[in-house]
Amino acid sequence: MPVVAAFLVPGSPLPRLKPDNIPWGRIAAGYQRAGRAMAAAHPDVILMYSTQWLAVLDELWLTRPRLTGLHVDDNWYDYGDLPFDIHVDTELAHACVAATRRIGVNSRGVNFDGFPVDTGCIVANGFLNPDGSIPVVMAANNVYHSAETTEQLGRLAAQLADEQGKRVAVVGVGGLSGSILREEIDIRSDRIASHDDDRWNRQILDAIERADVNGLRKEVPEFAKTARADFGFKHFHWILGALQGKFYGARTHAYGPVYGSGAAVVEFTI
Repeated sequence: MPVVAAFLVPGSPLPRLKPDNIPWGRIAAGYQRAGRAMAAAHPDVILMYSTQWLAVLDELWLTRPRLTGLHVDDNWYDYGDLPFDIHVDTELAHACVAATRRIGVNSRGVNFDGFPVDTGCIVANGFLNPDGSIPVVMAANNVYHSAETTEQLGRLAAQLADEQGKRVAVVGVGGLSGSILREEIDIRSDRIASHDDDRWNRQILDAIERADVNGLRKEVPEFAKTARADFGFKHFHWILGALQGKFYGARTHAYGPVYGSGAAVVEFTI
């Protein structure tokens, strides 16, 4: 199997922008531990899927060789800006665009100057690939794709990387429970929005740590509905597809709130 590392990580910019705030700093520290694990795995490419890059018609893949700039998050702009410098594996990205018809999905490549890279990809790449030395293939979250289709996309992308002889790190960027606190809070006392959300988050993380894939397939739909999991937890299915539905456990490097919603940094044992 070409996958040498796999991570589920949050796309919120808050741990990146304000790691000195203790609740968010714990997430940042977990991200840094995952970054060291990423480096130790020596992947040739990162397959990244972010819930925050939204597509409506076709599946989209970034095919521009390099993207640089200064990003301002739509919601958390008052905490600062996010510089980015992302190198894309265009050979593999073009292969993904061409191959998705095999699974009944139309794809397009995106290649233009100033493309608005989403916050999730910028945050994940900044923590996991801080020097930008590992090229990335970035896939959009088509809002009409099911979990099953997303899983097929992850599987196909990993297979194509294998055909090109590349070692893969797969990254699913997104949150856990999706309820954000609506009132202004003292960020030092940030918390998961509800006890039920916290219970669901911990239940799902426990199942991932135990590699209970069958249980997860049964529980995730209810988790998505009850705890408003980020886009139905499709970023987990991207990872599951790349791993061909099989892993042997996981380590949660960090779990906590980002303004009420749930966030976790998880490293899969493969």
